[in-house]
Amino acid sequence: MVGLALVVTGVVLILTIGISKPDRGEKPDDDESFRVAELRPEPNTRVPRSGLPAPIDRPHASDAKQLAAWARQVEEVTDIPARALEAYGRTEMWLRSESPRCRLSWTTLAGIGRAESRHGGFGDSRIDDKGDMTRPIFGPALDGAPGLRKIGDTDQGKLDGDTKWDRAVGPMQFLPETWLRWRARASRDGDPPDPQNIDDAALTAGRFLCGEGEDVATRKGWWRAVMRYNNSVAYAQDVFSGAEAYALASDATTVTPKPSS
Repeated sequence: MVGLALVVTGVVLILTIGISKPDRGEKPDDDESFRVAELRPEPNTRVPRSGLPAPIDRPHASDAKQLAAWARQVEEVTDIPARALEAYGRTEMWLRSESPRCRLSWTTLAGIGRAESRHGGFGDSRIDDKGDMTRPIFGPALDGAPGLRKIGDTDQGKLDGDTKWDRAVGPMQFLPETWLRWRARASRDGDPPDPQNIDDAALTAGRFLCGEGEDVATRKGWWRAVMRYNNSVAYAQDVFSGAEAYALASDATTVTPKPSS
């Protein structure tokens, strides 16, 4: 969650050893069939791998088919929904030119998306074809209860529906104030950015991570950026675990992308 010291979406992470899928018929832990190794590196000592790169951005041509094929390929070996992967991959693609010094990989965004909302699958929500949540995702009221910071309403309830306290919003769990500063509309259709849209949320998360000029392909840069997202070593270690597992799986894949229909 951007700007908070604790993860408060209600998602409980149960991490298991290995990165392979369980045997057929085995019940996956925490509704995940893809296994993520629990890694606990100390800050600034390691940076997660980058994984299979997203396609090359082609500003004057459509790259939708290439991105969709890449997402299906990575989905095969990570179990991340292809629609979420398109959002993570597009962000990597666009930030190569927007923030070339940042060197952000989609795997870090996927690690965050996993920690915050199970890639938009928290509760009964899912991502529809347009990238919108089928049910909006909100964190608990930040009213100072045990484990929570106390943050009064900053957006008149426009984003989070709460006029007394702030709540984190969307699949990447932005505080309203942070969202309003960094928000971006991925479709570039002129509509306002929507934190409940995975494309907008992923692009905004990428802009936030790169916003202080960090090189997140370095050890110090990665940890500094992720701990600005959530100032907790345990949270950053969870993100590291997911990012590393997704990178290893995608790098090892020999799956040939399926042609678009």
